[in-house]
Amino acid sequence: MTRQSIGSAAGASGGGNVVVEAYAGYKGEETPRSFLYEGVRYGVRAVVARWYTERHSVFKVLADDEHRYVLRHDPDELVWELVMREEMRRPR
Repeated sequence: MTRQSIGSAAGASGGGNVVVEAYAGYKGEETPRSFLYEGVRYGVRAVVARWYTERHSVFKVLADDEHRYVLRHDPDELVWELVMREEMRRPR
């Protein structure tokens, strides 16, 4: 099952939105497949890390622009947040 959720982009000026397309596997857990931020769609190439807090599922993902992003999901509120963007350094 694929679902889209709209959330806020933490730290973004103007409170921009992030729209996440996620897949709910057989356990019902949402896993991001792509996200839309500031009008640009980013495909998720890989989930690099995943961890859980009391209220959130957090995913560090490698996007198709070769940067890493941290997406946080609140399953009770069905809201996603873009928490961080990490630019990957290119070798010289």
